Amino acid sequence: MKLIITGTTGMVGEGVLLTCLAHPRVEAVLSVSRRPVGIVHPRLSEYLVADFTALKPGDPKLAGYDACLYCAGVSSIGLKEDEFTRLTYDTVMGFAKALSPQAAMSLVYVSGAGTDGTEKGRTMWARVKGRTENDLMKLPFRQVFAFRPGFMQAVPGQQRLLKLYKYMAWLASVMKVVTPRWINTLEQVGNAMVEACEQGYEKRVVEVKDITALARRAEKLQG
Repeated sequence: MKLIITGTTGMVGEGVLLTCLAHPRVEAVLSVSRRPVGIVHPRLSEYLVADFTALKPGDPKLAGYDACLYCAGVSSIGLKEDEFTRLTYDTVMGFAKALSPQAAMSLVYVSGAGTDGTEKGRTMWARVKGRTENDLMKLPFRQVFAFRPGFMQAVPGQQRLLKLYKYMAWLASVMKVVTPRWINTLEQVGNAMVEACEQGYEKRVVEVKDITALARRAEKLQG
């Protein structure tokens, strides 16, 4: 597969990128971000874009790929709804349209556990991400998946870790025992994305337990 991955200078995107570069069925990866990712690999190329909303539909640099794993995102902390909507909904939809949606391409959008698909809940970020999920699924891609991960463990060797993660990483071993349904490794997330895009999945909204199931299915296929 040939993949586009956004958000590679963030924790989730970097973890997914490292996983995909090690995946036996991934032929090439295009990192699309505002800054260089700082990784050199023979299957990796980069496209630096300062503003995703400025991309034109059918951008030729984004053509010829089998799937896009959209891992870019911002925290809603300190943001009003209109600003968060601009940075989340407008940015994601603009990028999706620049891909020139077609039957040959799959799209994975990373939202998060707790996203509100009804768009009517009291939590602002959950409503905005729910709207984003819903409208992406109306676009004519081959298939669209909304991934809703919970707590994610970093891939070994990651450099771009959230500050909070550095203080909470020790909780992972506890969560695996107490709340296993709320935790995945980023390796599982990346492998689950590739598996869903390549082999399909019966659900379009992919929760933590589905990510685990897809990752296990991928492991069996890889032997």
